[in-house]
Amino acid sequence: MRIVLFQPEIPPNTGNIARLCAATNTPLHLIEPLGFKLDDKHLKRAGLDYWPSVRLTVHHDWTAFAAAYPTARIVLTSARGGVPHTRFRFTEDDAIVLGPESRGLPDYLFQLHEARVRIPVLPAVRSLNLSTAAGILLYEALRQTGGVERLP
Repeated sequence: MRIVLFQPEIPPNTGNIARLCAATNTPLHLIEPLGFKLDDKHLKRAGLDYWPSVRLTVHHDWTAFAAAYPTARIVLTSARGGVPHTRFRFTEDDAIVLGPESRGLPDYLFQLHEARVRIPVLPAVRSLNLSTAAGILLYEALRQTGGVERLP
């Protein structure tokens, strides 16, 4: 299981997700370009002192990530399309991909990959906060694959 942030824009969201990944021993992958520098004080503050426990990899672009993990199932997230997260069947080798806060994932990724998941929300709400969505999806994926039981 891994969390992939495609061109994240907001440092505190990425920091919160890094903390989530540290808490669950889940690798975190960032796909450039990033909307911030990795030494950003807001990014570091949101991740607190857990950064040494984050298994972080930064990839130059999507092609570099895909080449590094050719057998991973790519699970794209969308605010409006895909299977609700509680009905989606996660696997241990999934790469859960979340898009940039302002625009979501690009269309070309949806043309390349079929697995899509969404978190149901009321129509009046455009989307959830990125770090909230990552937490919901990761814990559901870990629950389904037995990863939650492996946590202390």
